[in-house]
Amino acid sequence: MINFRHMNLDDLTVFKKWLYTPHVAKWYHDPQDWINEVEKQDSDFNWIYHFIVENDGTPIGFCQYYACKDSDELWEGYTALGGSYSIDYMIGETDYLRKGFGKKIVADLTNRIMLHNDAKRIVVQPEPENKASCGLLLSCGFALDTEKEVYVKPLI
Repeated sequence: MINFRHMNLDDLTVFKKWLYTPHVAKWYHDPQDWINEVEKQDSDFNWIYHFIVENDGTPIGFCQYYACKDSDELWEGYTALGGSYSIDYMIGETDYLRKGFGKKIVADLTNRIMLHNDAKRIVVQPEPENKASCGLLLSCGFALDTEKEVYVKPLI
């Protein structure tokens, strides 16, 4: 059973390990940017909800979500529409890959975002070469906006 818990600075060691694991490093470029964001989650980046994903108490991954309006990302026009949120996710531990945990993480993030009164959609833009992430999003009810190359899941 998976559980989300608020990420704290004690999690930096395992988070750094994951960022430099080949299957994660391929998609999470500039690891120091991610580390900096987590280190400043109570100040500069307090608008992002950071979580550690655990399976039966064992940390297996990381995820986060945020309101697009709070970031400096335009999301191909989706930010301007209002009510747009985005997510990031990873399974850091290789033993937990391809076992359905990604789908559970995205479903849980979706449920958390739906609790926000202004939430209208989730937008995500994995690299097109990241077939696993693209397939995961499609299996979780996202549709690819082919014109903007953004995966979108309406919430209303």
